[in-house]
Amino acid sequence: MKIAEVIVDVSAYPVDRPFDYSIPEALEELIECGCRVQVPFGNRNILGFVVAIKNETEVPLDKLKPISTLLDIEPVLTGEMLELAKWMKRETIAYEIDCLQAMIPSALRAKYEKMVLLETDVENLEEALKPFFQHSTKVPYKEFEKHNLLIPLKKGLREKHLSIENVVKQKGQIKEIRKVKISEDHKQLQKIHDNLSNRAKKQKQMLLWMQQHAGAIIEPEEIYKETESSPQVLHAVMELGAAQFVFEEVYRNPFKKEVEKTDFLTLTDEQEKALKAVVNAMDSHLPETFLLHGVTGSGKTEIYLQAIQHCIQQGKEAIVLVPEISLTPQMTNRFRSRFGEQVAVMHSGLSVGEKYDEWRKVHEKKVKVVVGARSAVFAPFENVGLIILDEEHESSYKQEDSPRYHARDVAIWRSKYHQCPVILGSATPSLESYARARKNVYKLLALKERAMKQPLPKVEIVDMREELKKGNRSMFSEKLVEGIKSRLEKKEQTVLFLNRRGYSSFVLCRDCGTVMQCENCDISLTYHRYNERLKCHYCGFEQPVPTICPECGSDHIRYFGTGTQKVEEELTKLFPEARVLRMDVDTTKRKGSHEAILEDFGAGKADILLGTQMIAKGLDFPNITLVGVLSADTSLHLPDFRSAERTFQLLTQVSGRAGRAEKPGEVIIQTYTPEHYAIQFAKEQLYEPFYEREMMMRHAADYPPYYYIALVQVSHEDLLVAADYAKKCADYLRSNLSFNASIIGPTTAGIVRLQNRYRYQCLIKYKIEPNLIPTFLQLMKIYRTEWIKKGIVLTIDINPSLI
Repeated sequence: MKIAEVIVDVSAYPVDRPFDYSIPEALEELIECGCRVQVPFGNRNILGFVVAIKNETEVPLDKLKPISTLLDIEPVLTGEMLELAKWMKRETIAYEIDCLQAMIPSALRAKYEKMVLLETDVENLEEALKPFFQHSTKVPYKEFEKHNLLIPLKKGLREKHLSIENVVKQKGQIKEIRKVKISEDHKQLQKIHDNLSNRAKKQKQMLLWMQQHAGAIIEPEEIYKETESSPQVLHAVMELGAAQFVFEEVYRNPFKKEVEKTDFLTLTDEQEKALKAVVNAMDSHLPETFLLHGVTGSGKTEIYLQAIQHCIQQGKEAIVLVPEISLTPQMTNRFRSRFGEQVAVMHSGLSVGEKYDEWRKVHEKKVKVVVGARSAVFAPFENVGLIILDEEHESSYKQEDSPRYHARDVAIWRSKYHQCPVILGSATPSLESYARARKNVYKLLALKERAMKQPLPKVEIVDMREELKKGNRSMFSEKLVEGIKSRLEKKEQTVLFLNRRGYSSFVLCRDCGTVMQCENCDISLTYHRYNERLKCHYCGFEQPVPTICPECGSDHIRYFGTGTQKVEEELTKLFPEARVLRMDVDTTKRKGSHEAILEDFGAGKADILLGTQMIAKGLDFPNITLVGVLSADTSLHLPDFRSAERTFQLLTQVSGRAGRAEKPGEVIIQTYTPEHYAIQFAKEQLYEPFYEREMMMRHAADYPPYYYIALVQVSHEDLLVAADYAKKCADYLRSNLSFNASIIGPTTAGIVRLQNRYRYQCLIKYKIEPNLIPTFLQLMKIYRTEWIKKGIVLTIDINPSLI
């Protein structure tokens, strides 16, 4: 007898281990590691992943339950993925089932549906229930909820006339299209033709055509076109046995339009040198990590493309990760124009079905390259030759909820498994990566010049304090207004960047100073003009804009701060002739809207593109000659030790959108703190001096990259309970970690109350702490076995992107 070890689909501490199930004889040849199965667990059937197969078990045979159903004939997870899940479970302090679920598309995740089964004759049921079982013995449970029939249902269950079954369904379905298969028998087709009356001219004509295409499988529309006939004619000859309908599996196409094939470009000496280093590592099967540091426009993408070409020539596969926000069609089209049908794309803009199909293409070895956001790092390739992280400094590579993995760490783990190189590319690498490159943990590849030898754009900093002194209260400085005006005259394009969506950041009463707050979170509500509502960007709470202050009754309600909607309104007043496109979360909610806005802008249908950080990356339009940053201070004064680094990265990236072709570019940065080093170094795009200065600040404050950090957060609906358990966490950590780790806190989180829960946290700083993971695992065990019952939520985030 064979035994399967199964990880079941329940995120709970007591079941975070494999369970043994017997494999029924009929399934012995079929079940493999990495397959999904349905297993009895408690009193229901749930989904599970087979992680091992063995011949012996310590479970008494009379207690051993058999696997109910096999969901996949071919495993959905490779042996590598099962190993990776075990590593992630330990490194991110997560449940193994959560790690396994993160690796498969949402379409394959289980959807549980309760079904009510008929166990007797319909006549024995109560009158109210009979109509439901006239045509079926299985009815969805929600039908009884909908018709308020839970009491008679309960009675039926008690009398054993009915039973409840949990059915596991998956969300994604394979798409099939209907085609017509013409009979292969010429004689039969001839016979049908001869037996028809001469009045059935159209049918006879179609049968003659079918004789020429005997055995073919054709779409119905094509038959109508070729034979100039209608569906009625086709159905009539099919009924006579001339053909039949068949269903053919097809992939959904996530691409809206075709792309033209492009050729490889000639590389500069710097590019050539960088590519050679990567190719040598590929040829020697070395799992090296390269940091490709190149100024904006230095041709990093071309190096990626040529390295991938080499990878494909070796018969291997490549994974390319790009931040979600720069997953513009422009980026994916570049890869498609080189590698055509060999590219699959994975990101959140696709429908469940499209994601499923793109994953299937990879799983079925139909493609060689995957371009995608963070989760594409789990693409189920089995012969990886190269992994690329573009814009490696982006915080969106870190998963915010469990399992809290960083795509860079997973990429490096996979590179060691496959003995292949990783390229981390950026114009503004994260300090951690650059420090590792300086210490030769990563290999540094530098591109100091733009590929087309264009000069970097001229950057001007405008001090908004001076503008105020001159009496200019508008959000546009005189310099920026002049710049936009001259671009409109020259028929050139402008990009305006503002890191905040909505109309204005908050609503305040000028008499008593009350700011309209979210009722679930300690955060001010953002005003959205298009529907005259205030919205919380954390929990989604909404309310209409008050006309009088809820505290003092005054009607002096004013809007403060600036959002993209407000800027758009101002632009229309200043430049009525300008065609403006706005790109933020509100305007890109609809599928394909992201693409449509960029297409229109690229086609010259607009003069000004206004947007949030979505537009900071990856845009490459030759006619953009002016970039305006409306407020460089938005990200600079956040209570986060990375705020200067993020501001520098953002300003450098945005500046890089200007002057990428023949026309020279200009950048205007508006700020109230022009003397800040992040802004001054971004002006000249000087990364090394910024790195040196920022490293001094980090060293003085004991922050990464000099130290590692971990964040332990406790939340509860009662403030005192949250504070009490946060103190218990801190005490536990202090008594179990060595003196090399410093524990700060417990303190309140940056936003104390979120979704009606109070949050306290402890920050751990350490260099080498062998007890860290074991201590965290033990703390999690205490939480999962004792504290969780008291309504506490404890999260542990190692190397968090925000603190």
